[in-house]
Amino acid sequence: MQASGLIIFAVLVVAVLLLLAFIPVGLWVSALAAGVQVSLITLVGMRLRRVPPVKIVLPLIKAVKAGLDLDTAKLEAHYLAGGNVDRVVDALIAAARAGIDITFARAAAIDLAGRDVKEAVMVSVTPKVIETPVVAAMAKDGIQVKATARVTVRANIERLVGGAGEETIIARVGEGIVTTIGSADSHKAVLENPDSISQNVLAKGLDAGTAFEILSIDIADVDVGKNIGAELQIDQANADKNIAQAKAEERRAMAVAREQEMKAQVQEMRAKVVEAEADVPRAMADAMRSGNMGVMDYFNMKNVQADTGMRENFAGLGSKEDGGGNGSGSGKGKGRNR
Repeated sequence: MQASGLIIFAVLVVAVLLLLAFIPVGLWVSALAAGVQVSLITLVGMRLRRVPPVKIVLPLIKAVKAGLDLDTAKLEAHYLAGGNVDRVVDALIAAARAGIDITFARAAAIDLAGRDVKEAVMVSVTPKVIETPVVAAMAKDGIQVKATARVTVRANIERLVGGAGEETIIARVGEGIVTTIGSADSHKAVLENPDSISQNVLAKGLDAGTAFEILSIDIADVDVGKNIGAELQIDQANADKNIAQAKAEERRAMAVAREQEMKAQVQEMRAKVVEAEADVPRAMADAMRSGNMGVMDYFNMKNVQADTGMRENFAGLGSKEDGGGNGSGSGKGKGRNR
């Protein structure tokens, strides 16, 4: 009997331990102490639905203590949908303290959309400053201007779901800076009045369709960059020079080709002259055979050619002797005078 009694007692102890491990009695007691009505059956149902009771009951205790009207069904449904229950409850508490009207459904939707709903509420209470990267643009005088802006934004709770994020704000502000600097007549005007950039950009309503409301745009830094206009002119001048050199080289090549063509034509004409001269003896022979030219006529022609060649030789020698003879004649004259 004693042995069987010990076995029964051990079984009961094990059963109680298993029951306590399955039913979070301690969490149930904590909820009762905090004034939150959560039944053991509800906690067992959470176990069966594979929902950790601690992730539902503890946020519910915070919500009830903060005066929020929530129940376990809403929190459990949000957890099963993949949301962060604790973060949503913290956001609702912060919004209630700040006087921001936001429902649990809206906060849960923001959380399920992938945004940090707690940070969104904090940004809605305390505006956030977004600093843009360096934006470079060129004024009408060709001088590059670099500017950096600080954008003060406040989260818009109503547009957090489906609204654009910080990247869109930065892109739009950068586009506005480029447009404003590009429309300036001189870079000096931008340096003298950088507020004109923020005023023009702020007037464009860049927060449309975003999850933020732009409160102010302040130009943090303005600096002068490169002389883009001068560089473009230099590049254009170099391009024009290269084009002119290419055209000049083309004309030179054409002139060289034309010169070679003329030389070839000269050689061709000389060949024709030689060919024509070669026909002269043949024509003379034909004339002698036909009786149109006699032998004496031939010798007379040869004599004339010989006389002509002799005269040409004498003329060439005479011109050479005239250059040297003048010196000798002047020398003889000096001798006679003496």
